[in-house]
Amino acid sequence: MRKHQVSKKYQEYSLEDFDKFDCLKLSKHFYLVLLFVLRGYLVWLMSVTNMKDRVATMQWIYPETNLFFLSLVSGVIGLFVVVIISLRKPNSANWVKTIWPHSRSMLVVALIFDFSINLIGFFYWQISSITWLVCQGLISSALIVLCFTSKRMQINLIEFPQALPEK
Repeated sequence: MRKHQVSKKYQEYSLEDFDKFDCLKLSKHFYLVLLFVLRGYLVWLMSVTNMKDRVATMQWIYPETNLFFLSLVSGVIGLFVVVIISLRKPNSANWVKTIWPHSRSMLVVALIFDFSINLIGFFYWQISSITWLVCQGLISSALIVLCFTSKRMQINLIEFPQALPEK
């Protein structure tokens, strides 16, 4: 019975969907959520690489400097998930194996924390517009729903790469 359930879980995936450790490759949803959570760091990288005007890109996306810095703070959880993903290999430390199944929860907390910071920025400092706040809320909500409805992400959280015997 267990073998039938396992094979049914993977029946919609082809050989290209698996990595060299016979684990399902990470869901694109992980990367989509990370892009959104880490957008402050991405803007920072784009502004640093802009040789003509290093601040223009940052000011265009984050008109208020405080909002940019708060975005960096909210992205710290996303950076931690990136570290966990990069360390997700056979023979990883036990703490990586222990934390890996909770990475979806960490991403959801990062999305909620990011939205909370924007709420504080809007109500306390009047930093952003109501339109941006509503858009951010909708995007964050959609990404949270995506995290919990993605079958591939659920499988990714269950699996952890193990060293395969040499052939």
